[in-house]
This record gives sequence, structure tokens and C-alpha cells, in this order.
Amino acid sequence: MIRTRHLLAAALALGLAACASQPAHYYTLIAPAQAGQPAPAAPFQFELLPVGIPAQVDQPQLVIRLGGQGAVPLGGERWIAPLADEVRGALSADLAQALHAQDATGLPSGGKPRLRIKVDLRRFDSSPGEYALIDAAWSVRQLQGDAMLACTSQVREPVGPGYDALVEGHQRALAALAGQIAQAAGPVAAGQTPACPSVP
Repeated sequence: MIRTRHLLAAALALGLAACASQPAHYYTLIAPAQAGQPAPAAPFQFELLPVGIPAQVDQPQLVIRLGGQGAVPLGGERWIAPLADEVRGALSADLAQALHAQDATGLPSGGKPRLRIKVDLRRFDSSPGEYALIDAAWSVRQLQGDAMLACTSQVREPVGPGYDALVEGHQRALAALAGQIAQAAGPVAAGQTPACPSVP
């Protein structure tokens, strides 16, 4: 019994040492702030609802594609926050920059008209050295009017080798999605119902 305990303790110590020898790397989808000339503020605010993400990638780890059907979570490569929060934070920052408007979620309107933006990701695919892909259903609507637009978008960004490049690809894809939403937001805020943005 004592020998068994010693063996278990040794195995546990080896396991902990193996884990300690491979420190986790943490990633964020929120791109660094870009310096630029200040632009006139939009005459409206927006609020971005919590973002839906596919259950398959709703993990602390990065989940990568393997071939046509396979996928695997990477134990040592992790998101710094839950993926849904990371996606929402990135989209909020990208939309604020593209629209020159404040994400006023949870804040009083201050008399400005407000748009409500909803985004649900149907795919969030990661293939290191190949591509980062997002497929989204989204909508923009007036809170003080009837104008509304619902669209879908798919963005695929080529990426180089390595997980840093993969995450940067997803940052670019989310920025492109925010740009498409921003194309529709101005007209909707003005009470119009524009066509969905064309995908290049």
C-alpha cells in the first residue's frame, strides 16, 4: 500500500512537472488601438448585444480544424477571456472606430438616437497556416423608429503559420464584419432600409 502511494505521488509529481514545463499562451481578439485623425462624431449611439458563438468553439482553448471533419482544442493556447466576450469586445471596438460612435450599452442615451446591433456567429473556423473564417448573422435596428436590416456575412482571411498569425486573421475578419455592419448602420439610423452590404 505504501509503495502504491509512493508511485501515485511520483506520477502526480511528474504530471505536474510536465504541465509546468508547458506554460499556457493567452490571446485576445481585441486589436491594438489605431492612432489617427479624429473624425466627426456620429449623430447616434449604438448598443451591441451579447454575441452568440458556436458551441463547438466555446472553449477556453483555441479550437483548430483538422482536415475536413476533425477539430481539436489546443491545451496550451488559450483565450484571455471567454470567447463570446472576446468577440463582443473586438466588435465593439471595431464598430466604434468605423462608426465614430460610442458603444453605449448599459448607459443612458443622453438624448441621442440609438441603434441596437445583434450578432450571432454561425462559424468561427481556425486553420493555422491557411485561414481564419467567420460566418455571421446580424441585424441593426432603430430603438426610436421602425427601420431595421438583417443580413448574413462570411469573411475568410488567409493567415501565415503560427497561432499569433491565426489570431491576427480573426482580428481582421472581425474588423471586416464590423465594416459591413457599419455600412448599414448609418442609413438605418436615418430611418432607411438599405440593401445588405455586398461581399467582395
